[in-house]
Amino acid sequence: MSKAASIFDTINTPAVLVDLDIAWRNIERFQAYADAHGLRVRPHIKTHKLPAVAEMQLKAGAIGITCQKVSEAEAMIAGSPEIRDVLITYNILGREKLEHLTALARRVALSVVADNETVIDGLSAAFAAEPAPLRVLVECDTGANRCGVLTPEAAASLAQRIAKSKGLVFGGLMTYPPAGATAAVEAFMTKAKALIEAAGIAVPVITSGGTPSMMEAASAPVTTEYRPGTYVYNDRSLVARGVSAWEDCALTVLATVVSVPAADRAIIDAGSKVLTSDLLGLTGYGHVLGRPDITIDQLSEEHGRLVSAGPIGLSVGEKIRIVPNHACVVTNMVDSIYAIEADKPPAVWPVAARGRVV
Repeated sequence: MSKAASIFDTINTPAVLVDLDIAWRNIERFQAYADAHGLRVRPHIKTHKLPAVAEMQLKAGAIGITCQKVSEAEAMIAGSPEIRDVLITYNILGREKLEHLTALARRVALSVVADNETVIDGLSAAFAAEPAPLRVLVECDTGANRCGVLTPEAAASLAQRIAKSKGLVFGGLMTYPPAGATAAVEAFMTKAKALIEAAGIAVPVITSGGTPSMMEAASAPVTTEYRPGTYVYNDRSLVARGVSAWEDCALTVLATVVSVPAADRAIIDAGSKVLTSDLLGLTGYGHVLGRPDITIDQLSEEHGRLVSAGPIGLSVGEKIRIVPNHACVVTNMVDSIYAIEADKPPAVWPVAARGRVV
């Protein structure tokens, strides 16, 4: 980031920094791609959990947002009057969650997903007496082996059940594929769409997602909507995949060297409570900007250990910035982030949807 070092000198560590100039550039890059290929963008807010960043995405052209949990959606809606269209991509079960869901549906345009009859029946019971039906998409497994029906035939069967259920309307198909599975998305969704339409049911939305393959999204033309998440910040895992460069990483962890107990070793005040223990197939727990020779080889809760093959060249009190392996988890670990913008002092933004796991 091209920010004067004096800005960071004023920030207490460990701290999570977000360079808004880089984030905006990342948002515009994918929005331009989507616009050129006729794709609607519905970003997943799990990466930032910030209403202000969602507003940036909406301003760029996003049609709405994606959330993972009901309470997450509540926090985002409460934090911004601009958020009026929300998709929750998670099977919703339980009386309390359904009560919150019906309240949300009276405030914004709301869609959810389901991959089984139990979830559909619960949604129907909750919305049967509501003034407007709830849009429900069928979640499809196109290779990630997580949630989702396994075949287009199963997707068509659930679509018919949704269409016949009181209080519900069939909203389309949803998938979260593994990286590089664009062809699998096209094959699965094309067949599922044809089967559903043959039953006399329209398929208004086919939504896919995943930052690693987002610039290949148009290779599955059956898709109408895309839900990138990590793209807004990027992280070390995406640099390793060749999806982004270090200069595209908007989120960094600012840490202070608190000990240099050996010539080749230093300790920082950022441990697993800030940097996350996620490895995502990588070696070490983050990339120290400007110091590719350093490895963060060990984390405890409050300590991060840095090692180098030669003299580490760090001093007690020195501050360093780290690109974490996985930006999404880091966001959920802190109460607030420092928003950094050119020619402005750092601003403290509470992470509105932090800890919203129900």
